[in-house]
Amino acid sequence: MNYFITGGSGFIGTHLTDLLKNICPECNIYNLDIVENNQNGKVTFIYCDVRKPIAMEGISITEDDIIFNFAAVHRTPGHPDPVYFETNILGAENVTAFAEKYNIKKIVFTSSIAPYGAAEDLKEETTIPMPNTPYGISKLVAEKIHMVWQAKNSLERQLTIVRPGVVFGKGENGNFSRLYWGIRERKFMYPGRKDTIKACIYVKELVRFMLYRLEHHEQGVELYNCTFEPAYTIEQIVDTMKKVTGMKHAVPLIPAWILMPAAAVAGCLGAPMGICPARVKKLMVSTNICGKKLADSGYKFHYTFEEAIADWFKDNGKQCLK
Repeated sequence: MNYFITGGSGFIGTHLTDLLKNICPECNIYNLDIVENNQNGKVTFIYCDVRKPIAMEGISITEDDIIFNFAAVHRTPGHPDPVYFETNILGAENVTAFAEKYNIKKIVFTSSIAPYGAAEDLKEETTIPMPNTPYGISKLVAEKIHMVWQAKNSLERQLTIVRPGVVFGKGENGNFSRLYWGIRERKFMYPGRKDTIKACIYVKELVRFMLYRLEHHEQGVELYNCTFEPAYTIEQIVDTMKKVTGMKHAVPLIPAWILMPAAAVAGCLGAPMGICPARVKKLMVSTNICGKKLADSGYKFHYTFEEAIADWFKDNGKQCLK
């Protein structure tokens, strides 16, 4: 059996590779990416731009192989609007065409919570998506493209779609890493409130859950929010980071009526340290995502939230979180 990971050089892809090699050392893993990374020989790297048709030469591909589609443009804000649509939609079309060509029957697609849109209300898998960003719209369309692929042979094809909250862990270089360094360097202040809900999942937990669903797939298309249940507030996240890493200083709260004008000024100055109105507004809105379906799926979490942060800290030699 072969495992094809589009975007395999990325954060989630590298952690999935580590897990697969730990479980099945002899398995064949192909990293389809535009950024070369063979993970010290753990994978076979194949240059692949998912915006273009995917061609494989010299590889024995079977219908029992599995595709993990992680390739995406995801940082938001951060890219011109057309970039999200070009990569995420064309990527979905070309990956599913690749599966169609070789009669591959199983795909795991990493979507996002962005299709739900930004709002305080609790979001379940049955919530009607209302994306309000180009990224969220492109991801929702990509989900539908994968669903069309599955529907063409609904009795045999299996599709698992995961919508992770903030994914954290070693190599993330994203929201949680920035939060940690902001606290450590005394540059972080609670933006407007402390009770903002930020749904999240540890990367090692996410990839374990993906493999679990491949083994326990119950229907043609599965959709799962991937987050700790219940989701944590920003204050709980900050307190846990401080506890695990030994930081003692207090984190102040800056009122919204001060923060937004300051962010607007920073935006005019070129957004130093990434400070701009769009990013600040994003920080102030909850990602209130329900993880109950995952919790009731039979999957047993390997880490509590505190244990996950501690494991991440351990992976960095107990020096930092990055």
